[in-house]
Amino acid sequence: MALSLLPASILADPSLASKHIAVIGAGPGGLASAMLLAHAGAKVTLYEKGDKIGGRSSCLEIEGFRFDTGPTFFLYPDIIREIFSRCGFAFDEMVKLTRLEHLYDLVFEDGPSLSLTTDPQALEKEIAKISVEDSRQVHRFLENNRGKFARFISPLQRPFNSWLDMIKPDMIRALPVLSPLSSIDKDLSRYFKDPRTRLAFSFQSKYLGMSPYRCPSLFTILSFMEHEYGIYHPQGGTGAVMSAMAKAAEKLGVTIRLNTGVETIDTRDGRAVGVRSSSGSQPIDAVVVNGDFARTIQTLLPDKARRKWSNEALARKKYSCSTFMMYLGLRGEMPEKAHHTIFLSRDYESNFTEIEEGKQISSRASLYVQNAGVTDPSLAPEGCTALYVLMPVGHLREDGLEWDTRSTERARRIVFDRLRDAGFGEIEERIMVEKTVTPRDWQENHDVHRGAVFNLAHSLGQMLHRRPHNRFEDVAGVYLAGGGTHPGSGLPVIFEGARISADLLINDLAKTRSPMTETKMSDLTLMPECSRG
Repeated sequence: MALSLLPASILADPSLASKHIAVIGAGPGGLASAMLLAHAGAKVTLYEKGDKIGGRSSCLEIEGFRFDTGPTFFLYPDIIREIFSRCGFAFDEMVKLTRLEHLYDLVFEDGPSLSLTTDPQALEKEIAKISVEDSRQVHRFLENNRGKFARFISPLQRPFNSWLDMIKPDMIRALPVLSPLSSIDKDLSRYFKDPRTRLAFSFQSKYLGMSPYRCPSLFTILSFMEHEYGIYHPQGGTGAVMSAMAKAAEKLGVTIRLNTGVETIDTRDGRAVGVRSSSGSQPIDAVVVNGDFARTIQTLLPDKARRKWSNEALARKKYSCSTFMMYLGLRGEMPEKAHHTIFLSRDYESNFTEIEEGKQISSRASLYVQNAGVTDPSLAPEGCTALYVLMPVGHLREDGLEWDTRSTERARRIVFDRLRDAGFGEIEERIMVEKTVTPRDWQENHDVHRGAVFNLAHSLGQMLHRRPHNRFEDVAGVYLAGGGTHPGSGLPVIFEGARISADLLINDLAKTRSPMTETKMSDLTLMPECSRG
């Protein structure tokens, strides 16, 4: 089943040639936005405060080992392929994608261990290791979610500017399959009786930083998409895709300024008219904000300029979990281990309750482990392994864990204990290089609000028109890209959101005169930089 998620190619509009657009942040949403806007004819400057592109989708290189910083695979790459195609590039000529027929090993702490592939019959046989009765329901689950995905794809392709967008025909068609008041786990109970089977089709809610016992039932489509369309590994890691996007953007005329953080957006009469960066001021016609929404918007625009998304409002919002990361360069290879391993705690539900409370590190934690060298040997020196380990933990909060040296060391010890439980043996003695990232590091070094790496939680009250709009509600001329806006988090969804925001911006500017032709920098209302945090 092939779906085209993008409209017919939008040709360059001569009226956009006089427009200057700033894009803040060179993450996947910022890079996609910059490509689409430059292809439409606008002059685009992409500002990145760091020394490399990609944001949390970049790579970490240490002594010959290469690790993905955040996302480790591509789900449904049709979207990024079509963005490249729309801009005149062949994605598969710039990036080598390998489709993983072996999706992942799913290891339950008390057994069994499942080896899951994209073969439906093989999937049923693996689920039968848990429950023969549940295995007979796999086909029905996949078929029903095929219909759910087909019905809901249209709403994910367009903006939601108000509650009126909820009663458009595509949403009316989608409502019967949404079960908006049901969680993923509850929805799956219609198919599967064993809680382990339900976990096998619901742990994907961690991609959104949420528990399957809280995450809306819509997101059963995540598991369906893995089994229907497969999982892909880019040669060289996710950072290779970001590099290809940057090359395409520059060929389209985008100016990329690394080590150049934007300090504030200048406004006049409620409209963005300029940006101030470490290299000076620049008048603009519009700006795309790609940084972590809650963190970045409080930095770029003063509280008084944000009526709906004030600091007080942001403090009341719900945020995703965080992660404790370990990037381990090991002596020796692990050919017996899968590219992806999911280790699920016997106390999964209580484990996630502890994560949501954020006051302690669960000693019975679940883990995600990437051993990409079995697919891509270029990621480590010969005879070595680049192991990526993710442990979900709570985000930062006033009454939560401090994440000082002591708690970081405790988390490290728990990871090694749980790796042993997951069948990875005693790997500590094999370590050649090691780096850890805590929720505190995510906030302080990567500008992630509260360290909530999956952004605003995807709860019912924070989705669609209740999520920050692609055309930012509080300040005209400001558009959003990234996981903090509609449709939400996850690389394919972020790319789709960037397309929505770029098309809104293109259409809006094509109808207006450029304020740059009417404004001198001396006329700008310069807003003071907001304090961080």
